[in-house]
Amino acid sequence: MGYEEVIHVLGDFGRYQKRIYFLLCLPAILCAFHKLANVFLIAEPHQRCRLPFETKDATYSINETLFPEYYPYDTINKKYSECEIIIDNKTEKCTEYIYDHSVYGYTTVIEWDLTCSKTYLVATGNALFMFGVMLGSIIFGQLSDRYGRKLIFFISLILQVTAGILASVAPEFWSFTFARMIIGSTTSGVFLVAYVIALEMVSANKRPIAGTVCQMFFSVGYMLTAVFAIYIDNWRTLQLALSLPGLCFLCYWWFIPESVRWLLSKNRLVEAKELIQRAAKENRVHVTDNVLDEMLISEIEKTDNPGKKESTVLDIFKYPKLRRRALIIFFDWFACNITYYGLSWSTNNLGGNPYINFVLSGLVEIPAYAFLIVVLNRWGRKRVQCGCMIVAGMALLSSLIISADQYFFIVLAAMVGKLAVTSAYGTIYIFSTEQFPTVIRNAGLGACSTCARVGSVLAPYINVLNKIWQPLPLVIFGIITLIGGVLSLLLPETLNKKLPETMEEGESFGQKKTEIQQMEEEPMNNVKV
Repeated sequence: MGYEEVIHVLGDFGRYQKRIYFLLCLPAILCAFHKLANVFLIAEPHQRCRLPFETKDATYSINETLFPEYYPYDTINKKYSECEIIIDNKTEKCTEYIYDHSVYGYTTVIEWDLTCSKTYLVATGNALFMFGVMLGSIIFGQLSDRYGRKLIFFISLILQVTAGILASVAPEFWSFTFARMIIGSTTSGVFLVAYVIALEMVSANKRPIAGTVCQMFFSVGYMLTAVFAIYIDNWRTLQLALSLPGLCFLCYWWFIPESVRWLLSKNRLVEAKELIQRAAKENRVHVTDNVLDEMLISEIEKTDNPGKKESTVLDIFKYPKLRRRALIIFFDWFACNITYYGLSWSTNNLGGNPYINFVLSGLVEIPAYAFLIVVLNRWGRKRVQCGCMIVAGMALLSSLIISADQYFFIVLAAMVGKLAVTSAYGTIYIFSTEQFPTVIRNAGLGACSTCARVGSVLAPYINVLNKIWQPLPLVIFGIITLIGGVLSLLLPETLNKKLPETMEEGESFGQKKTEIQQMEEEPMNNVKV
């Protein structure tokens, strides 16, 4: 007995759950706006040094015959330099720039000259945003466990809108970056808390599909970000336009309930029963208070055990086989995250139309998640995880044999890699959850999340390497993902397996039956008959 039994009585995914679930999926769109906005807010347009005879309001286009006379040729990237100019037969660094406004409009790079020797600031802005996401997942995760999912959701939402407005009026780069970092932290409070509430009221057999569909809403927000950017060509207005829709979700205070599981964990049984009865009424199910008390008593007893010793992530490293699996899983999270965000933020570097590239990068996520719904419970977690990561790695490494002017094939390789790594990312959530024993599962997933955020913090700096050699970021992402896919072959399959409860079960999880039998039979072999 427990809350799972209550969900079955109410209906695994009844009318009440569907309504609340849909409402909680919508904030994923908002969080996608903020996580992907930097692609356009700090987009790097083409630029050139301002020529000595040009005025400050000169346009980017000039007579092509002036390029060989005033700009040195970059033989590696096969184009004229955007950061150097030839004056009196001497090559000098640019002191003033003329930007191309035709593609991205007016961005922060143009306003604060974040180019050439300051290009690292673009990467730093993205890295600090993801650092904020990492802090938010830690801070808001703990706060939601202590003070409730609903309260923290709304505090995060208010902070997100406020920081978004402040970012739109930031006077210089560092205040803008700090405001964006606050926004990054709140995406964890908004999206992850809403995600948890949504999944906590769905039965266990429906959660994989519910979690995957929720990610699809994020993909919709991903693509809509480009629509905003196409029609709004000033970064300040764009930042404001992506932030204000958050105000619409303030009305959720009257529509979204607190998590019943959280109420039960705090022994707030009366409030929990009220919410359950409300759900039962909407689902047209009759449940008496006596039946509820019988079902929920075991759930209350679970939380009333002060003497129970909690495991920590360090306990993983006391067991050799569990330690090896954990390290592989940590690397897979790192590889999936660094590649996912690296590809998401580098659509401007692939050539061709950056808006079409960006929309395609979001669009391929829909079939990637649909693929998981179809095959994850048929082919198994291991095959899907390994196969997707290896396919992603091979697709990205194919950029080595593609000419720099073959934009279609470069974009195709990147999109295949993005589709495959998205599927791998969706799989690793479930696969890693099932690998860790129950007593260490939360700690293990927390460590996985930290490794993932380290990857997303590093991803912007790898993207900057395209200044050295255009395909270099794709090659690095490909190598990392391919290594992760090969290492995943060492992990045991978890589909239709009894999940480990204790550390000892976790250590022996995945062993062949003959090995376990042999261990059990060893004492018998020592008995004299």
